[in-house]
Amino acid sequence: MAMNETQKAKVAALRTEMRKLDPETYQEIRQSYYKIAEELRPLVDALEKADADLGPDGPLLEEHYIFCEMRDRLNKSLLGGVV
Repeated sequence: MAMNETQKAKVAALRTEMRKLDPETYQEIRQSYYKIAEELRPLVDALEKADADLGPDGPLLEEHYIFCEMRDRLNKSLLGGVV
């Protein structure tokens, strides 16, 4: 999805601030971001499957929705475009 001008400006500002960080902090943020991004989708999928296996309206359904929201919020983050 193409970024609009507001998003581009926010990415530029975020990039500027990230460049001010010491290399260790930058790397820690980068690695943590990618760990979350890599593992969140499989967790969402596993919760969905487990909920389906256990039956409708089980306790895992709510957890599935929570992690879906987390995934959606992560997708809205501009950090991935910077790190």
